Amino acid sequence: QVQLVESGGGLVQPGGSLRLSCAASGIIFTIYTMGWYRQAPGKQRELVAIITSGDSTNYADSVKGRFTISRDNAKNTVYLQMNSLKSEDTAVYYCNADVLTTVAVTTSRRAFWGQGTQVTVSS
Repeated sequence: QVQLVESGGGLVQPGGSLRLSCAASGIIFTIYTMGWYRQAPGKQRELVAIITSGDSTNYADSVKGRFTISRDNAKNTVYLQMNSLKSEDTAVYYCNADVLTTVAVTTSRRAFWGQGTQVTVSS
């Protein structure tokens, strides 16, 4: 199986910065798209940013110009640099990866999620 472990969340004041990391481990042949999603209390989970294996990126309008997604393929890790944080960025942030892996004896492409990391923006 594949595990995604996020780190880097915490409490930060408005205008501050945080850097999230998500490392994938397990039986991994290829990682295709990796991304970050977030879910605020009482709201649906939403896309924050994604990055393809070719390093193409896409961002939610609400974070464009403030957040930057990047990846290190040698480390199977995706990052989210968050600058100029606002109170409305407060949420649990989840990592997602589209992975070619082996389940039992079958090689297949599956999506995996991390456990989430809390980001709180407050003065």
